[in-house]
Amino acid sequence: MNIRLMYELNSRSLSFASPAGRGVFSTRLGRWFLVSVAGWFPLALPAALQVNFQDLSLDENSFWNGSSGAHGGEGFSSRGARFNNQFTDEFGFDSWSGWAYSTVLDQETPGFGNQYASIAGLGTGANGIYGVAYLDSFTPVFPRIDLPDGHYPVELTVTNTTYAYFAMLEGDGFSKQFSVEDQDWFRLDIRGLDVEGNQTGIVPFYLADFRFESADDAFIIDEWTSVQLSALGEETRSLEFALSSSDVGDFGMNTPAYFVMGDLTAVPEPSSFALLGGIVVGALVIGLRRPRGKDSGFPVRTDRDGS
Repeated sequence: MNIRLMYELNSRSLSFASPAGRGVFSTRLGRWFLVSVAGWFPLALPAALQVNFQDLSLDENSFWNGSSGAHGGEGFSSRGARFNNQFTDEFGFDSWSGWAYSTVLDQETPGFGNQYASIAGLGTGANGIYGVAYLDSFTPVFPRIDLPDGHYPVELTVTNTTYAYFAMLEGDGFSKQFSVEDQDWFRLDIRGLDVEGNQTGIVPFYLADFRFESADDAFIIDEWTSVQLSALGEETRSLEFALSSSDVGDFGMNTPAYFVMGDLTAVPEPSSFALLGGIVVGALVIGLRRPRGKDSGFPVRTDRDGS
């Protein structure tokens, strides 16, 4: 039988009723039940994890790309999530891939020299820091995020870099100007991976899309935009990012292989909720086993239909 639980805080009573309305009884649990269960709620309710770089620090209009050697090399962490990074200067110039983070505020300057700027401005958190992802297709190094143990991703906030935005909007020496006539597009593929590295799914998101009849419908993302990730599934423990474009030349994609992340939301796996259910049921059973009678403070049923 399906049972409906009605929790009436104002009357401090707990009632159970079948859908047919039969077999109804009310149990006066009093403050004991309320205090016992409510006291455990903060411990039992699993909270969503917001990865938004608020635990990192940077000066204004600056960036970290791995050159400083901070974070022990090979990446950095924020709120327990691990971001990969590879940096080298062995060829006489700085080269990085994977993830950097930045507070560069420049939404107007096109070109490679402005590769660390978000077209949406500063990040979504109070300190303004955002993540910059670069896919090095020659090494190759794919931007990747490893989530804290027991969490899976549900939402991601992204936008374009200023560099990629103007390369698509106006074109440059390497990239073509996007147009409806050529049906151009620039896509981010977000791949979910389980603990063994098996793919759990892919969520595609268009950072630019000109596959329309009218130019009025075409767009290049220029603000923080939410991408839902629940379709990747609860087994997902890592995210790997790939970029592709309609603008391809002899050496691969011509569109700058960058995007920007504002924040990532992850939640505990479903088994974490079992603790909450066990606490509530346990408190309920103990409460219902308290003695009933004229001296117990609990109502006594004297008939079969509960009237």
